[in-house]
Amino acid sequence: MKVAVVGATGLIGSALCARLAHEGHQVLGVVHRPNTTCFACTETVSLNMNEAGRADWITVLEGCDAVVNCAGALQDSATEDVFSVHAKGAAALFAACARAGVRRVIHFSAIGVDRAQPSEFSASKLAGDTTLMASELEWVILRPSVVLGAPVFGASALMRGLAALPWLPSMPNTAALQPVQLEDVVSTVVYFLRADSPSRLALDLPGPGTFSMNELVAKYRAWMGWPPAWRFELPSALAACLYRLGDLAGLLGWRPPVRSNAEKEMRRGATGDPAAWTAATGIVPAGVDAALLARPATVQDRWFAGVYWVKPLIFVILPFFWIMTGIISLSVGWRSGVELMLVAGAGSLSAPSVVAGALADMIVGALIAGRRTARYGLLLALALAGFYGIAGSILRPDLWAEPLGPLMKILPIMLLHMIALAILKER
Repeated sequence: MKVAVVGATGLIGSALCARLAHEGHQVLGVVHRPNTTCFACTETVSLNMNEAGRADWITVLEGCDAVVNCAGALQDSATEDVFSVHAKGAAALFAACARAGVRRVIHFSAIGVDRAQPSEFSASKLAGDTTLMASELEWVILRPSVVLGAPVFGASALMRGLAALPWLPSMPNTAALQPVQLEDVVSTVVYFLRADSPSRLALDLPGPGTFSMNELVAKYRAWMGWPPAWRFELPSALAACLYRLGDLAGLLGWRPPVRSNAEKEMRRGATGDPAAWTAATGIVPAGVDAALLARPATVQDRWFAGVYWVKPLIFVILPFFWIMTGIISLSVGWRSGVELMLVAGAGSLSAPSVVAGALADMIVGALIAGRRTARYGLLLALALAGFYGIAGSILRPDLWAEPLGPLMKILPIMLLHMIALAILKER
């Protein structure tokens, strides 16, 4: 078959593309960001679900036998609109499938959206489900619980990150979870792509065990080979502050798992009955213990867990460092900066040089703060730090011997920016 996978670089989409390619299918990967490739895909196209119109989809879907829609967004941000992705974009996709002659559509929703819609995430998911169910297509709606697997993204990444903390903060008012394994979700899609499989049904995909968030994190910590963590309950006010900070990061284009919609959804929980799923497909979902036993933790797992919380700190500290450097240069540090340039022989250009350097620093900090511009900001920061090092070495070589090491510190600063570039991508 030729199968179009929308959201081909996500947690489920990337695993599905690999499985379909391994089984000999042609895979058309539809990705959100331009210049993104999918190794397992026969062809990769970029199409923004926030903006995609019907004509775009018809061109993309030419020759496809089936479509699997894995696209999703947790919350509105600088780069995402949940209703555009889950409802408007999905509706355009389904209409194009009907016009292009693609009969089989497998659509990913989320468990519990048919029972309650506490946030825009679940409300928009249900809107997309309703549109598909009203169509004449051979549709299958899959509603997985929290998906865990070997790849790290979303909840799967968060579990590892929390497991690395020696003191585990417990978020208040979180309900029970029935995590499902990525491999079982992918096998379900493969089953429903068969010509003899049923259609026009919606299935919950929960795992067999029910856990609290703390219990799941404890399992991952034991899997990593680490002793149990100390637990403490976060005060509600502090937890609310963390969710709001996550919202702020979202406005800058980042995708933290802890945001307001996540809070609302975690209050509801993610549970269900896997009986209908097993009856329809014969798939018996694996439990968390069985999945962890099947794949021992590696040094890469432990490294990722340890770096998980370091990354957001890096992308808070670096913008703060550059922006504050510029502000200080234009305020309390103005006289020192001008005197330094005068000693270096800048003469009448001393004051303009300080202003130019301060503005350049603040621009770099602002670029690093935004997800879309972070890469450019980091590269510009490396260039700027290198320029400062070379210029300082020429004009004031004595600064290399200063006790506080103003030029020596450029080396670890540049290294930190290189690390930030290396861990910038989320998938």
